[in-house]
Amino acid sequence: MDRMEQLILQRIDENRDKIIEFGRDIYTHAELGYKEYRTAGKFVEALKECGIEEIQEGLAVTGVKGYLNGGAEGPTVALIGELDALAIPNHKYAWEETGAAHCCGHHAQMAGIMGAAIGLCDPEIAKELSGRVCFYAVPSEECGEVDFKRSLMDQGIIRYLGGKCELIRIGAFDDIDVNVVHHTITDQKVIFGSATNNGFTAKTVRYKGIATHAAGSPHKGVNALNAAALGISAIQYQRETFQDKDTVRIHPIITKGGDLVNVIPDDVVVETLVRANTMEMVMDADKKADRAFRAGAIAVGAGMELITMPGYLPNIPLKNNNALEKAYDTMKEHCGYELTWVTEKDHGTGSTDVGDLQHIMPTMEFRTGGACGGGHQVNYDICDEDLAYVITAKIFALAAYHLLKDGAAMAKDVKETFNAKLTKEEYLDYMEKTNRVEVIEIDRP
Repeated sequence: MDRMEQLILQRIDENRDKIIEFGRDIYTHAELGYKEYRTAGKFVEALKECGIEEIQEGLAVTGVKGYLNGGAEGPTVALIGELDALAIPNHKYAWEETGAAHCCGHHAQMAGIMGAAIGLCDPEIAKELSGRVCFYAVPSEECGEVDFKRSLMDQGIIRYLGGKCELIRIGAFDDIDVNVVHHTITDQKVIFGSATNNGFTAKTVRYKGIATHAAGSPHKGVNALNAAALGISAIQYQRETFQDKDTVRIHPIITKGGDLVNVIPDDVVVETLVRANTMEMVMDADKKADRAFRAGAIAVGAGMELITMPGYLPNIPLKNNNALEKAYDTMKEHCGYELTWVTEKDHGTGSTDVGDLQHIMPTMEFRTGGACGGGHQVNYDICDEDLAYVITAKIFALAAYHLLKDGAAMAKDVKETFNAKLTKEEYLDYMEKTNRVEVIEIDRP
C-alpha cells in the first residue's frame, strides 16, 4: 500500500459517519426511475461540499456528473452510482411520498460514490491523478413503471427505458474513457469483476375489445381480457422451445384487466420483459412472444397494440481489470471481509444496463455485501453499513486512483486493450430497430 492509498483510506475512515448518514438518508427517501429529483439534489450538495465546482445536472431528466480534475491531463474515469429504487410500498423503509424502497442497493452505490469523492478530493491526492474523475449519478436502472416511461417517450423527453441507455444516446458518455460500476449483494463479502447477465426487450400489449353487458349480451362484445389470457397462455406453450443454456425468462403481468365485473372488458394491458443471455436468443424469444400475443388477439377478434421497447444488452465481463486487481491487493491488507473474484459460472438471469456500456466502452465492476434478505423483496435490508457503504467508497476511490496514477498508465492500457462489440452508432441502430409498434384492428362481430 503506497502513501496515497493510505491517505485515501484515512480520509474515508475519518468521514465514516458522514458517509453512512448519507446512505441512510437516500435509503429512507427512495424515488423511482426518471423521478429521482431529491436524490440527485442531495448528490449535488455532497459534491459541492467536497469542493467540486464543475457539475452538470438534468442529464436524461435527473442524471448528474461532477468532475474532479487531476494534476495533469489524461483520460476521464467515471465512478457510477444509480439513483432509482423499486416500487415496494410495504417495505419498512419505503418513502411514503413515492411508495418506493431501495431493495436493490442503489443507495449504497450513491453512498460509495459520495465517499469516494471525499477520499479523492484531497488536494494532495488529486494532484497525483493524470486525468479526471467523473462522479456520475445515473437515473432509471430498474425497468419498472413502463407506462410512465412510455409517456416520457411519447413526449420526446426520453427515448429509452434505461438511464445509461439514454445517457449514451444523448452523448453524456462521450467524454468518458473508463467506467467503474458497483452492485450490492446479500452476502458478507466483496466480489471483484463482472458476471454475465441476461439482456431483454420490454413489451406493453394493449388489447382492445368491445364492451357490453357481461350477462345480458356478451355475444355483442369482444372480450379483451380473454385475448390477454390466451396470449399469456400461448407464451407458456413456447417454453419447450427454449434451451436451458440460453436462460430465457418471460414474465408477463396484467396491469389493467377491466373496469366492472358486469361489463365485458374492452381495454386490457399486459406488460412483460423478454430475457435471454445473448442478443440472438433475446431476439428469438422476442419473436415467439410477439407471435403468442398476436394469437390471443386473433383468436377472439380483439384489436391489439403491441409496443416493443429496447431494454438492456447482456453483460460482457471486462478482462482487463488491472485497477481492481490493485484495489483487491490493498483491501486484502485491512478489509476484514472475504474477498473473491467472479468465475465464468457466475451468470445472473436478471438484467442491468451496465451491459449496454460494456458493449461499447471499457467498464469494470465490483460488488460489496452488507445487505440481507432478498433482492427486490420486502425483507431486504442493510445489515452491515460499513461493508455496504464505506468499503464500497474505498474500492471506488482506489480503483480511480490506480487508473489515473503514474500518468494514467492503467486507464490507457484498459482503453487500448478494449475490444468493443459495438460502436456507439451500431448500438443506437440496434436500439432503434428494437423500438417498434404493431397494430391489429378489432374484428367486429
